Amino acid sequence: MHEESGALPQKCDFSAWYNDILWQAEIMDVRYPVKGLYVWYPHGFAIRKRTYGILRELLDRDHEETLFPLLIPEHEFMKEAEHIKGFEEEVYWVTHGGLTELDVKLALRPTSETAIYPMYSLWVRSHADLPIKLYQIVNTFRYETKHTRPLIRLREITSFKEAHTVHTTWKEAEKQVEEAVALYSEFYARLGVPIIISRRPEWDKFPGADYTIATDAIMPDGKTLQVGTVHHLGDNFSRTFDMKYEDPEGVQQLAHQTCYGISERCIAALISIHGDDRGLILPPEIAPMQIVIVPIIKKGRENDVQKAADDLEATLRGAGYRVTIDTRNIRPGAKYYYWEMRGVPLRLEIGPRDIDSGVVMAATRFGEKIQVSRVTILEEIGNLLESFREEMRQRAETRAGEQIKQVSTMGEAKEAAEKGVAVLHWCGDEACADMIEKETGVGILGDDVRSSYIGDKTGPCIVCGKEARPAIIARTY
Repeated sequence: MHEESGALPQKCDFSAWYNDILWQAEIMDVRYPVKGLYVWYPHGFAIRKRTYGILRELLDRDHEETLFPLLIPEHEFMKEAEHIKGFEEEVYWVTHGGLTELDVKLALRPTSETAIYPMYSLWVRSHADLPIKLYQIVNTFRYETKHTRPLIRLREITSFKEAHTVHTTWKEAEKQVEEAVALYSEFYARLGVPIIISRRPEWDKFPGADYTIATDAIMPDGKTLQVGTVHHLGDNFSRTFDMKYEDPEGVQQLAHQTCYGISERCIAALISIHGDDRGLILPPEIAPMQIVIVPIIKKGRENDVQKAADDLEATLRGAGYRVTIDTRNIRPGAKYYYWEMRGVPLRLEIGPRDIDSGVVMAATRFGEKIQVSRVTILEEIGNLLESFREEMRQRAETRAGEQIKQVSTMGEAKEAAEKGVAVLHWCGDEACADMIEKETGVGILGDDVRSSYIGDKTGPCIVCGKEARPAIIARTY
């Protein structure tokens, strides 16, 4: 796609590293001539495809995929006042069809509640129709006025997975919220991305929701990235869109709803948390190419080496691996650099000596090298990739643990939040939250925290001293 550049900036300069890796590893091209819109390179799109394939696999257990229109009539969009208040400054409006001014303005969906729920109100008639569990993966548009950043803060979110469910009671919807949280936890475990789950403060919940549960990943610079949200909508939208069902006694009841979303921020977290100074590091399940074979050509043995590489490729393909042979006429070191940058988990080198010895030299993306017997190669390759996946997970977990600190004073909280996540006790009172933000410069991210790094022991609120549960503060994207 482009000529190779020099070495990446070191990851300790995370902002420069992130910007460079997107094009050096061919994830996204930022040169599209509209601010906040970006183009997926084929390699980046292949990573996206496999990542969202996992999400589809998990959702398809008990959801159905669907597709609703992009355009939302103004009168439908404006129905839910609290919801609209949360999005009114972010909406793109279509006002003309060709040269003709439209009678009704059309919003490009910033999210799809007001597109989906008018249809749900037509579909829901009886308790027998419930629950409804649908999802779609679509583009959404938000006029983002802050500093845009690929995959993180966009004006076109190209890969928004949004699920929308309908239930008979508030409790059933609450159960669905917990199932969605568990699904997201499983999803990020598959990516090897550690997350912190917490309940957003009342003033930071989704517009129109009863409450919001969010998942956050800690980026290398210590800032948190919100990588998923789950909202209990209660009957708020049902009232607005007249979504009622007939219960077993024949009485009309308002339905209760949830919605939950994940965007391409999951790719940003995957890239950022696992990558290093040499480029991407991808889980074998996600990597577009899992194995690259590099023939080590020696004069006079060219045909032997090529045949051995072809045979090895056929064996691995037959076992279901995504594999390629790099036959380019460049130095082996340049090939290593190319595939390391793109995050290939495993490299296999084969030359005349290896052929004569019945072995292949295997190198993981972490640089670990081991000789592998041609006789047992499928078993050994499987073990290597599984060990690699586990090491990825462990490294990410260790780093996340180092970025989270329990604090008991405002000074400690301020210092910890400059480097990562500070865990403190907060009583839930907004006045205490305001004082925490005033003293530390960082707001409450969430409470009711669920994380293997953070306990649930109560303690005195860091402001007022009342008995309180753990909460987290952090700088955010």
